Amino acid sequence: MILSDKDIKQALEDGVITVKPLFPKSIQPASVDLHLGADFLVFRTHKDICIDPKLPIDDLMEQVTIDDKKQFIIHPGEFALGMTYEIVGVADNMVGRLEGKSSLGRIGLIIHATAGYLDPGNKLKMTLELHNISPLPIKLYYKMPIAQMSFTPLSSSAQNPYNNKRVGSKYYGNLKPVASQYHKNFTKNNEWIKFK
Repeated sequence: MILSDKDIKQALEDGVITVKPLFPKSIQPASVDLHLGADFLVFRTHKDICIDPKLPIDDLMEQVTIDDKKQFIIHPGEFALGMTYEIVGVADNMVGRLEGKSSLGRIGLIIHATAGYLDPGNKLKMTLELHNISPLPIKLYYKMPIAQMSFTPLSSSAQNPYNNKRVGSKYYGNLKPVASQYHKNFTKNNEWIKFK
């Protein structure tokens, strides 16, 4: 069951959902509009020949920051990590789903590849996995509406929410884009970590 606008307003009032700041007219019939933040990570394609998921990739990426006077231009086929302007959080009994905006999809902008999920107990600026599939560059403006977030209650509160240290969460509370931490799934011997 996805929360309606009425239930979103109540959940915000009760603190079950956090969206800060909440822009005027951001609450839609069954979602909340989110806006583009200032920080991005882009790949340095000249540095290495490939991405190895077993190794840290922080050195493969560089930070770009925009503001009211400087826009971010994403070229055809390019990929970049961005962030929402808002900090979004959910209680242990709620999840959030990040979705694109129809008008931006119609110009070829994908706002997330796979990670459009806000786990129970997490609170952060949502990561945007931006990809331009159009034949032309797209200009992105600071604080422009970029995505929408819907919210779904869980059948019960999570026993081990995302903010529980036992979960080993890699991206809890992020306020800036973070390169993939997938390499942490491997041991020092480059074998998969065996989960119990």
